[in-house]
Amino acid sequence: MEQKGKKFVSSKVISYEAFSFLFMISITWLDEIFDFPHILMGALKTPVNWKESLFESIVIFFFGIFIIYITSNLFKQMKYLEGILPVCASCKKIRDDKGAWKAIESYVKERSDAEFSHGICPECAEKLYPEYNPYKKKTLIE
Repeated sequence: MEQKGKKFVSSKVISYEAFSFLFMISITWLDEIFDFPHILMGALKTPVNWKESLFESIVIFFFGIFIIYITSNLFKQMKYLEGILPVCASCKKIRDDKGAWKAIESYVKERSDAEFSHGICPECAEKLYPEYNPYKKKTLIE
């Protein structure tokens, strides 16, 4: 399920990019044919220069191919965590797709590039280490 959603999103983004670059090429040719600056702003009429439009279209095309290539590689490197995660109410382990219970750190690390660092919250420090609690305010004894 995870891969299916990822492929849908990536193909949708890449198709939008391809459509955008084709739209830019179309506008380049339409401008050359209809001379939009002359029609819309009253600029001097310019002759059709198909060589310039061809060059611009080729540049836009190769730029588009490059951008789509980079985008597809980025989507291949992305990792997703999505959906409902069954978590044990006591030990906080997560059940994976195969039914095995794994520590939350290993589950997330397998599915993302997240790194973990451990610490202790003030409530647990007070409960487990009351005499060494780093969060407890120290008072001066006079």
